[in-house]
Amino acid sequence: MTNSAVIRPAERTDMAACAGILNRWIDATPWMPRVHDHADVERYYAETVFAERKVIVAEEMNDVAGFLALSDDRYVTALYIDAPHRGAGIGSLLVEVAKNLSPEELNLWTFENNHAAQRFYESQGFQAVRRTDGDNEEQLPDILYRWRAGEIEA
Repeated sequence: MTNSAVIRPAERTDMAACAGILNRWIDATPWMPRVHDHADVERYYAETVFAERKVIVAEEMNDVAGFLALSDDRYVTALYIDAPHRGAGIGSLLVEVAKNLSPEELNLWTFENNHAAQRFYESQGFQAVRRTDGDNEEQLPDILYRWRAGEIEA
């Protein structure tokens, strides 16, 4: 676990950094199609994600190292950690905050090809509850995960 990450609510000025983390992940992931260009992702984060969701960032040495977006209907709609900061426990810290914000239940979708994300979510107590053949804009098979307070965690 990292001890130096500062977890805080995002500010509008953080949205470019959050979009940058997502854009770098898409660019570095061979199986992930680019559906929106970099500028569209940045605009979407500034205009929609920040306005409609709770966004929490993890900051390392004044840089956004990762972020989580949580919708009012208890869905984690984004959880991304910038490559240099992965494996340091930041994702676990962000999930812990999300569980505190939504203490009864959390839901999220992850792509079937994202095996690292599946292992991570399962380690956080999430269970796969549904699969699709690609009912999303990327047209990739995905998995719905759910965490419920009080359920036995693996």
